[in-house]
Amino acid sequence: MRAQPAIPELLEPLRADPAAAAVLLDIDGTLAPIVRHASDATVPEQTRMLLIELARRYGTVACVSGRSAAVARQMVAIGSIAYIGNHGSELLAPGSRVATVDPVVARWAARVHEFAVRADTPALAQLRIRSEDKGAIVAFHWRGAPDESAALVAVAALELAALDAGLGTHRGRKVLEIRPPVPLDKGRGVRWLLAERPPPAALYVGDDDTDVDAFTGLREVVGEGAVCVGVRSEETPAELEAAADAMVDGPRGVRELLELLAS
Repeated sequence: MRAQPAIPELLEPLRADPAAAAVLLDIDGTLAPIVRHASDATVPEQTRMLLIELARRYGTVACVSGRSAAVARQMVAIGSIAYIGNHGSELLAPGSRVATVDPVVARWAARVHEFAVRADTPALAQLRIRSEDKGAIVAFHWRGAPDESAALVAVAALELAALDAGLGTHRGRKVLEIRPPVPLDKGRGVRWLLAERPPPAALYVGDDDTDVDAFTGLREVVGEGAVCVGVRSEETPAELEAAADAMVDGPRGVRELLELLAS
């Protein structure tokens, strides 16, 4: 395993000139602990207060989420930062109430919803597979399903049906997303947010394989000033650890990192 630099050393370029730096963070599993039902996830108040402090000091602070931008902001409950939602397809600017949606993605929303309504059968409900409307994306969660093997079989069939219908799919941690068949990932959102005025130094923190795309996007925009930190959990993807400059332990480790940025 390659040696990783110490977190304080990695953050020093951001702390040296915070007004010019960017701090980008995933939410679920990073700011908020993973819970059985996604709708129950919350960002601890201590973490929220740190984000508010960082928003006062750093040039750009944003949350980058697989959730819709509106739900992400409702969950974090801070209006002074930006939100990238639905894996890079939505941008909610600080102070704004309405997210800007990629028009290519928006054109597919009706077809995705029509498929999801047909697919969300009583049989899925019996297996405790829950649907989540995310705008142009619909997610099916099976975390907490009593028979996970049966749930996986049903999810695999659902995925094949979506592909046969000409739609896109993506798997995360015990979730299958039905998407428009266009390239979508968190790296797309990072590029969208930062490309106009690339900061000299920027941080991204995330816990899932979807965050590896955000690492890639950040490095493309910021170059050597990019700092990519992974968050360990019981389900840490090997790809995340391999791509990260350093790792921290769970949302508590993230909070300690934010404390260092705020100090």
